[in-house]
Amino acid sequence: MGVRVQVDKIFMRHRKYVKGFGCAVPGCACPDIEFAHIRNAANSGKGNKPHDSFGYGLCGPHHAEEHHGAETFAKKYNINPYRLAAWFLRNSPDQEMRESFHQLPGHVQRPLLEAA
Repeated sequence: MGVRVQVDKIFMRHRKYVKGFGCAVPGCACPDIEFAHIRNAANSGKGNKPHDSFGYGLCGPHHAEEHHGAETFAKKYNINPYRLAAWFLRNSPDQEMRESFHQLPGHVQRPLLEAA
């Protein structure tokens, strides 16, 4: 049995970069931007946040709405959170975050790699 090394999940430089783009909801001009995580069965668990590569920006009210049903939220506003997060992953100035993403197991990486 191999021992798995814990991969860092929080990258403040990447979060600041993502939040600088504003809310992902088209037409929203709210300046209070939060870092929203995409959660799925592979990248998180109870009480665990996903790796920051699975993040995009939402204003406070839209972030709260997204927590009540991510798929419904994405359809309502015609956004693809995985595509947004993949773009931020590719373009982030945080090299350490990008390297950390590639240390994640393949099944965790897959949704972002396929969305690119």
